[in-house]
Amino acid sequence: MTSQLSSMTSTTPGLVNAHHHLYSALARGMPAPRATATSFAHMLELVWWRLDAAHDVDSIYWSAKLGAVEAALAGTTCIIDHHESPNAIEGSLEAITRACDEVGVRVRACYGVTDRWGDDGTLHQKVSPLSTMTKAAQRGLEECERHIKAGGEGMVGVHAAFSCSNETLEAASELAQRLGVGVHIHVAEAIDDLQAGARLAHLATDNWLLVHGVHLDRELLGWLAHNPRSNMNNGVGYAKPTTRSNPIVLGSDGIGADMAEESRLAYVRLREFDSSQTPDTVAGWTHNARRLFPASQGDEVTWRYPAADNALHAAFTTAMRVESVKVNNQLVVQAGTTTRVDEAEVRHKAQAAAERLHQRMENL
Repeated sequence: MTSQLSSMTSTTPGLVNAHHHLYSALARGMPAPRATATSFAHMLELVWWRLDAAHDVDSIYWSAKLGAVEAALAGTTCIIDHHESPNAIEGSLEAITRACDEVGVRVRACYGVTDRWGDDGTLHQKVSPLSTMTKAAQRGLEECERHIKAGGEGMVGVHAAFSCSNETLEAASELAQRLGVGVHIHVAEAIDDLQAGARLAHLATDNWLLVHGVHLDRELLGWLAHNPRSNMNNGVGYAKPTTRSNPIVLGSDGIGADMAEESRLAYVRLREFDSSQTPDTVAGWTHNARRLFPASQGDEVTWRYPAADNALHAAFTTAMRVESVKVNNQLVVQAGTTTRVDEAEVRHKAQAAAERLHQRMENL
């Protein structure tokens, strides 16, 4: 029986989700928007900014824990997370890291600073570049610094240029340089952020993680995280990653962490844009993500499929299932279930946290 099973399986290094929002794991079933969005920024205000404003440290923890369980079950051993919770900034990155550690998934966390919440509590869809840094943005930078100085794996997070003043962008860049890490930032995701390239060109460096880049009008230094599923869902356009000189990596933008499935979707969307492309292109993006998060290369995912490491197979096989996952040589998934936490218990407690979160959203 053992030899039969081994002939049906193959192994790969761990997968990497190069841009995640673990706080969105509890978004499923959240209250519907109160109006129909008229722009991308309006949609953020109606949906995602309402969600992140309702989070507390408890819901952040359970959202991250559920997201980490689902990542592990999909063979994703490393997550680069971008977090925002304006009413629960302090301690948020520790909660995310603790939740992921308990599951056995690696996480590189940051708090995404923004000036969209004014010091008087007013929410702004767009922020003047000439405005001053808000107290919330300063607290977000302090949370990034505290997390990294405490030994956490992290980056300095920025929401996006259009929701930040120049002062805040400069401060984030300076902090990242001082800490020796990159900046993790959404860039020109939609037409609301068309000035991102011009405002970031003098700041970006090779270790920045630029997310989306759909409407980016120039070359910027850094890695580019391509999120095809999210871009289609939000109707913002196609990023044309093969036209960029940046190293391309794949993210889910918070829509789970099944990076094998994300890769398949990335491939068919790429083929729609350029039918000369082959699965090797997307396999290269997966390899890039492992370079971005090198610890993933020592992790081991066993697939219940004999050729999971073959790009042609992986691009067209939707039935590949994870049999086991080792992180740091420790089993975190065995026989298709998590070993360090009880999946059913995590889902039950996460659902209870989601119900409390959704009630707070209704009250905002």
